[in-house]
Amino acid sequence: MTDSPIIQNPNNLTFEQLPKVVAILIDEVRELKKALSEKSEPDILPDKWMNIQELQEYLPNHPAKNTIYSWVSGHRIPNHKGAKNLRFLKSDIDQWLLSGKRKSESELHTEAANYRSGKKGLRRYE
Repeated sequence: MTDSPIIQNPNNLTFEQLPKVVAILIDEVRELKKALSEKSEPDILPDKWMNIQELQEYLPNHPAKNTIYSWVSGHRIPNHKGAKNLRFLKSDIDQWLLSGKRKSESELHTEAANYRSGKKGLRRYE
């Protein structure tokens, strides 16, 4: 940002300084827009396709190929098949990994309490 002495003390601006101040502010806004657009571009990455070896390396426990093939044949893992090749979409795999989260004991207790409180005529035990 520009360190203009005019802008540093905006309470003492004169009418004659106004065009220069507006020009400085327009330049500042342009710089900010440019910086924001440059920053946001790398965050938008295209989804990645993986073959079975890349999937093995990507998964946290690095399962054997036979294990992955059994998941595919059992329809337990999202996959795409075309021209005899198995392919896996990274976003699908990430979602699949997150869907396997087990609830903690406190989450289960809270869920059970909410369920019980919604039922009429049941006693609440806590």
